Amino acid sequence: METITQETNIEEILTQAYKDYRKPLLARAMFKVSDPVICEELVQDTFMKVWAYLAKGGEVATMRAFLYHVLNNLIVDQYRKHKTVSLDNLLEKGYEPSESNSATSSADRMIDSIDGKAVLPLIEQLPKKYQNVMIMRYTQDLSLEEMSKITGESKQTIAVQAHRGLEKLKQMCKPEMFSYSSQAMAA
Repeated sequence: METITQETNIEEILTQAYKDYRKPLLARAMFKVSDPVICEELVQDTFMKVWAYLAKGGEVATMRAFLYHVLNNLIVDQYRKHKTVSLDNLLEKGYEPSESNSATSSADRMIDSIDGKAVLPLIEQLPKKYQNVMIMRYTQDLSLEEMSKITGESKQTIAVQAHRGLEKLKQMCKPEMFSYSSQAMAA
């Protein structure tokens, strides 16, 4: 149990530390987190943790270094709370990336269908691993989950193969193969 003298001493030490280091600690937090509200909370939490540490009888050789150490640990904790969402997690929850748009007109869909037929012979020129995925995705209209079950590969692997296959097809295509390019030239 701390005495009144110890409590007063801790209060004086932290009051002076707050005056001296609050702004630099805020600047450090802002550099790492970029959200003023979260930065203010992190700095407040830093001083609260230091207070608790000192109240338990802990000793601090260099207050500035100790404050930065505590703040950096809190910033790391903040990063861990807000992990980025991975493609794996999105796919597991049922999200499927798609280029379809509900506002697409029937004329656009017809042009896409005609253009797709022009590309079908090119699929046979792709490497085997891309051929299968491209056929399942774009001719059989299978979902990533269905393709994953058929092939035994993860949905992410299938999505990557579909994307890479599509990129290879784009490189192989010539503008005159498509209905829109011949329409544009006639105009």
